[in-house]
Amino acid sequence: MTAPVFTFRQGTAPLLISFPHVGIGVPEDIASRLAPEAHGLVDTDWHVDALYDFADSVGASTLVAGHSRYVVDLNRPADDANLYPGQAGTGLIPDRLFDGAPLYLAGQEPTDAEKADRVAAYWVPYHARLAAELERLKARHGYALLWDAHSIAAEVPRLFDGRLPDLNLGSNAGASCDAGVTEAVFQVAAASGYSAVLNGRFKGGHITRHYGRPAEHVHALQLELSQDTHLAPGLVPALDPVRCGRLRPVLRAMIETFLSTAGRHYAAA
Repeated sequence: MTAPVFTFRQGTAPLLISFPHVGIGVPEDIASRLAPEAHGLVDTDWHVDALYDFADSVGASTLVAGHSRYVVDLNRPADDANLYPGQAGTGLIPDRLFDGAPLYLAGQEPTDAEKADRVAAYWVPYHARLAAELERLKARHGYALLWDAHSIAAEVPRLFDGRLPDLNLGSNAGASCDAGVTEAVFQVAAASGYSAVLNGRFKGGHITRHYGRPAEHVHALQLELSQDTHLAPGLVPALDPVRCGRLRPVLRAMIETFLSTAGRHYAAA
């Protein structure tokens, strides 16, 4: 079955939750060229959309990618500029796994023409839908909120030193969201019992940086979760009910604080 480019559900609140890295679709012409180590799609943000199963009840719109980041990374700029200069990164059309192993069989890497085709087929539609929803939210509510939802293994030596905190909130170093709103959301994380950091190793990718424009009444935050907060130990990526039971109320509280604090901000304006 062919994966959709994205799945979109429109909500009633001034909030869009984006899930750019949960997709596992890989067209056969790409899958047949992947190195054996890549077949498990190990760098997927496994089941992150399922963690936010409360999205409907808080009125959020949701945008869920259907294809793997190995096809095209929706959280990278179309010009493939490095988001973290001087640090190892992952590209718009990745050629390596997070651990540095080759993504493709030797000689099977995509050509420049194929890369451009992938951007047109997957990246452009996702971002067009994202931008259109933010415009709709702003037109209806006077402002729009964007939450970019991610996860990553707790330890990825090629990308960061040591062990990642549990909750990694990013506001592009303060540029993508009102400072008071960001601080209120972060205080929920800091008081949760999980380890938490604001604008640490993960400050927000292209989606947060590009769309978060507080002066234009669009506020964006990224949350990068350590996968130890919700995945069961073992080789098969599966949600751990106990871990999820502890994490979901924290996620919901952060989202509700994002909504309520932004709402008060604009009510007082």
